[in-house]
Order: sequence, then structure tokens, then C-alpha cells
Amino acid sequence: MPQQYLLFNDEFHTVDAPILTASNRSFKFGDGLFESMRMIENKLQFADFHADRLVGGMKALKMDGHALMDDYFLRQKTADLVKKNRWTGNVRFRLSVYREGSGVYTPEINKAGYVLEGVPLISNQYELNSKGLIIDVYDEITKPINKLSNYKTSNALPYVMAGIFKSQNRLDEAMILNQNGFLCESISANVFVVYNNQIYTPALTEGCIGGVMRSAIMQLCKMNDLTLIEAQINPEILKEAEEVFITNATQGIQWVMGYGRKRYFNEVSKFLIDKLNAL
Repeated sequence: MPQQYLLFNDEFHTVDAPILTASNRSFKFGDGLFESMRMIENKLQFADFHADRLVGGMKALKMDGHALMDDYFLRQKTADLVKKNRWTGNVRFRLSVYREGSGVYTPEINKAGYVLEGVPLISNQYELNSKGLIIDVYDEITKPINKLSNYKTSNALPYVMAGIFKSQNRLDEAMILNQNGFLCESISANVFVVYNNQIYTPALTEGCIGGVMRSAIMQLCKMNDLTLIEAQINPEILKEAEEVFITNATQGIQWVMGYGRKRYFNEVSKFLIDKLNAL
């Protein structure tokens, strides 16, 4: 198997090379954020959306260097990594950005460093899952609502605990509630609920990640005259909904089949993923 590389602050390193020290602030304090991105046929999907969220997150964390992290930077660096690894143009990327320097809780500097990793994919389109997901609601730890809630920060413990709940209960996914007990998101995706022929998704003010695919789906609904409402959503709606699906930047759309004894359709999911691939 050929050697695989990652990008660490503009330099290529083999994936098994030690590049982060024990003093790294993302490791010690969760002082960072990340973007999960997908390239299809050598085109980085929704690069402008990713750049906007990354810059917004770096500003919220008061990190320097956010002006450099634009869509051109994302396209250039992902293309460089594809070329170095001799991958075909279908890849899933993770860009991790962290605050450099030392200090304890109070940073000594605000300069940002980054690590860009990739995993080659076979498929050159978004694919709807053939078997629907089985879900439940995780309510042991809720997600706080604050100015960092809409960004993908390096502090992921609520999602980790929800993931353990998912595994212990043999689920495919778990729904996470916000601090007020309303539907927020799933472990790794934004949530959409079809109820009375209207599509609902938690508003950003409910504390969910400002998902790149969430934004894309909202655009698609507008383009195709589908009613989509950003709202405060009681989890009880899961017992009445006609359809539930989740979205993220790497998988696109995944439809949910069941919640307890409730079973769902997937007509809207099928329609939207066709429109997404047509983009």
C-alpha cells in the first residue's frame, strides 16, 4: 500500500508521523474547531459555505489568521493533498484548526495552526442509505445554547456520550436535545422533520450546528417550492411525523426508518438527494 500523507501547517507529513505535541491546545483544552468536507470528481463541494462557517468559528474563538481561511485556501489545500496522495477526485476531508502556543486556560498567543486529512472514496455522488436508520432520543446530556453552538468546535463530549448511548442501545443514530428540551440535532448531522406536508428543521437559535448541507437543503427547498420552516421543535413530533431525515456535508442525506414503534416514509429524502446530485 502506498504511503499516505496529510498537510500540517502547509507541510506534507506521512499519516503515521508524530506531528502534535502533548502541549497542543486542541488536545489539552479542546481549543479549536474543524470542518468535514467532501470532494466529488475533483471539485470541493460547497467550499464557500465551509469557508464562511470556518471564518465565523475562528472569529468567535478569537483566533488570528481567519482572513486566510477562505474558499480559495480550502480548494487549493485539498487539491494539493489529492495530488500528493495520487487519489482519484472523490475524497472525504477533515480540516482541524487549533490555537497554537502554550499557556493554561489563558492563551499566550492567538495564532492558528491546522491539520488537513483525507480519506479516498469510491462513489462520485451522494447516495441515499438503502436501509433506513433506527433512532432514539438521547436526553442524559443536553446541548447548551450560546455563541459557539453553531460551530464545529473540538469539544465534542456531548456527541461522544450520545454515541455511546447509540452503541449501547444498538441504534443507527441518536437525537440530541438542547438545554430547553427541544430537538437540536443528531450526533453527526442536522435534523429535518416532515409533518403535515411541511419540512421543519431546528432554527440556529436552538443551538444546532450551522450545517453546510443544512444550508444546501434549505436552498434546494426554496428552488423547488418546498415549504421549509426553521422552528423550535418539540421531540414529541417524532411520534407523529411522516418523514425524518438527517444531513451532513460528507454523506448528504440519510433517511430515518424508525423511532420506537413509529415508521417513516422517505419520499422527500429521495426527491432532495436527486436534486442535490443534479447540482
